[in-house]
Amino acid sequence: MPKQVNHEERRQIIAEATWEMIMKKGIEGTTVRAIADEANLSLGALRHYFSSQEELLSYSMELVKERVTERIEKKFAQDIPMDELLVHFSLEIIPLDDQSRLEMTVWFHFMANVQFRHKFEGDDGILQALEQLLSLLEAHGRLKPGIELQEEIETLYALVDGLAIHCLFAPVRLTRERIVPIIVKHVNLLLLHPLNSSIFL
Repeated sequence: MPKQVNHEERRQIIAEATWEMIMKKGIEGTTVRAIADEANLSLGALRHYFSSQEELLSYSMELVKERVTERIEKKFAQDIPMDELLVHFSLEIIPLDDQSRLEMTVWFHFMANVQFRHKFEGDDGILQALEQLLSLLEAHGRLKPGIELQEEIETLYALVDGLAIHCLFAPVRLTRERIVPIIVKHVNLLLLHPLNSSIFL
């Protein structure tokens, strides 16, 4: 008996087809018809789930953010020391596998498009999460004395964001084995008790 796909699952399948088209043709070249073909749906069937191209693209953008957030929340739910969690969180942001590379490429296309960038400007969730993590570490006495918290939050945000972009465009050079020591080295500048890179490889 064929598997029954519910409404939300179908919307996600269509969004994933949208990601594939954006990867191939960019947002400007991603038409509703091309997405329908990619998802093996008729135009009429696709419009049953999304009434307009803008609605579909907006949902696809939100889904990228949701998928990344889900992975991060799963990591947070594990019994991981908070010092190590800061490194794990940073590594989740950097596209080190095919799925995260696809998601970040699509996100990059959205951020480069004026129509969609204004909806999420300054709100990718990464900065807020880093603020929470570093504030928690400070409250528990895990950071070195004299740390300028807000400055260090912005610095780590810039480092992770920059590494993510460089990794996206140079995946052969910037492997996990090269990225991990960079992240750990910087995090150790903040932590009272330094971490060993090997536990993240």
